[in-house]
Amino acid sequence: MVFLREVLEWEGAPQGGEVLTARAEDLAWDPDLDSAFDLVTARSFGPPAVTAECGVRFLKVGGMMVISEPPDDSETGRWSKEGLAKLGLEAKGRVRHGSAYQILIKTKATLSSYPREVGVPGKKPLF
Repeated sequence: MVFLREVLEWEGAPQGGEVLTARAEDLAWDPDLDSAFDLVTARSFGPPAVTAECGVRFLKVGGMMVISEPPDDSETGRWSKEGLAKLGLEAKGRVRHGSAYQILIKTKATLSSYPREVGVPGKKPLF
C-alpha cells in the first residue's frame, strides 16, 4: 500500500486519489463507494466469481469492469453468463492488448444481497 500512496504523490497523478485498505466485501457497503465508479479494474484478485462479486457494487449501472486474465486464450468457461447475471453483469468478451482482459458491463442494479459477507464469495462462489 505504501507504493500506491507514493504513486498518488507523483506529478500527473489524479488529484484527490485515496488508497483504502480493507476487504472489498466491506468497502462495497460504504455509501460513498456504492455505485460510485464508471470503471473498476482487478489484477490477481481471485477467481472470476469472487472478483465479479466483490467488485460489482462499486460500479454504476453502465459501468465497466476490466479484469486481467491468464495468458491462455483457449479457456472459455471462466465467466458464467448466469452467475454474472445474478450480479447485474454481462460479459462483453476477452480482449488482448499485450495481456488479456475480460470486459464486464453492469447492466442493472445489483441485488442488496451482494456482495455476501466477508469470505463467503471465496468459500461458496456463485460460479
